[in-house]
Amino acid sequence: MAVQAAGRDAGRLNGGRRMLRGCAASCSTCCWRQARRSRSRPSSSAPARRNGCSSGCGTLPGSTSCSCSRSARTGFGSSGSEDMARVLVAPQEFKGSATAGEAAEAIAAGIRRSLPSAEIDCCPLSDGGPGFLAVLQAARGGRPVPATVHDPLGRQREASFLMLEDGTAVIEAAQANGLALVRPEERDPLRADTAGVGELIARALEERPRRIFIGVGGSATNDGGAGMARALGARLWDGAGRPLGPGAAPLAAVARIDWEPPAALAGVDVVVAADVRNPLLGPDGATAVYAPQKGAGPAELDVLEAALTRWAAAVRRSLGFDMAAVPGGGAAGGLAAGLAAFLGARIVSGFELVAETVGLAARMAASDAVATGEGRFDRQSLQGKVTGEVIRRAQQLGKPTVLFAGSVEGDARAATAAELVDLSLVEPDVQQRMARVRELLEEAAARWAARALAGTS
Repeated sequence: MAVQAAGRDAGRLNGGRRMLRGCAASCSTCCWRQARRSRSRPSSSAPARRNGCSSGCGTLPGSTSCSCSRSARTGFGSSGSEDMARVLVAPQEFKGSATAGEAAEAIAAGIRRSLPSAEIDCCPLSDGGPGFLAVLQAARGGRPVPATVHDPLGRQREASFLMLEDGTAVIEAAQANGLALVRPEERDPLRADTAGVGELIARALEERPRRIFIGVGGSATNDGGAGMARALGARLWDGAGRPLGPGAAPLAAVARIDWEPPAALAGVDVVVAADVRNPLLGPDGATAVYAPQKGAGPAELDVLEAALTRWAAAVRRSLGFDMAAVPGGGAAGGLAAGLAAFLGARIVSGFELVAETVGLAARMAASDAVATGEGRFDRQSLQGKVTGEVIRRAQQLGKPTVLFAGSVEGDARAATAAELVDLSLVEPDVQQRMARVRELLEEAAARWAARALAGTS
């Protein structure tokens, strides 16, 4: 397995072992083995600092003399399995090839092959997109509730949401408006509609929840939540008093909105788990940034932006709510802003919501090393996405961290101190890599664990 140590070059082979140049960890990680044995954070009795390590142990970057560089990267020296006890495995989904849970199990299986005595805590994660429901169900249990909804193009399909014991309903919007529900040749954000999300919410309200979590990532829509609102009883009119049809295109003519919130919504705390912080409109908005991947060409982008601008103005006049001013309102083609306007929803980081719900902080604190992963690791991964946040938290705690990626794009290697394992260097063919991702993850994890344990390459 080819391994890239981000921001550093692989060093010379020293005594048959691969030494990594430079130290990417703080000095608290340099004495990780001692901390692990005492099950506490390192104290002032840490080894003496060496002259030159910019990260705390003393060796200049680029030097092969840093004795902590290996253990800082992998968390292990060469003294055997005593160096590892607990590994937190916390990946997100590998889109189109493995769910977060499947990825976690594959990585865990690989680690067990090389470290049979390791205690492995599988903690699949999501930022609110596809897999949101499964991740929370794996952590919290709950009762699945079926619902018949319409997909982005108005076709009927079966979906479900989750009722937790504490009265929280968990909805994954992508079950109704997800990009995965539309074939590439069918993608049309001018036509796509969020009515199915409103239908899921309506069905959830029948369960009398005290709170609703709505994960909104992975959408095929760009209608600002208009379809969702219509499914919950809103009526949309043009300037001549004619009702508007589904999709984003008709919003270019919206003039008035009649809206009475459902009685069942009273007292319900609605929380949107968003995977981005983009606003509704403008160069960083829903249309400009995300509509192209949903099938919009240059001409459609102008039409969509004008339609959302008109929609936001109508909502402001009719409801007294400024959708354009909502941070994160551009998530899911403006669905997040629509949920805020019509349901009074709060928009939060999807990762933070999931992390709190699954108890990530405590589980990470109890671990000795952390493994994460995703299908494509790039600069955006470090901007509040799952893998970037896992790495950031692990580094703050001084936890050795490895990331398994289907591919590593651009200069992302130089932007993180985690060890990176790039599966594309093992299987360059994209289709084969996606088809074999669980096999590749297991093999990569086994090699990583063996190297971390015994120093083999």
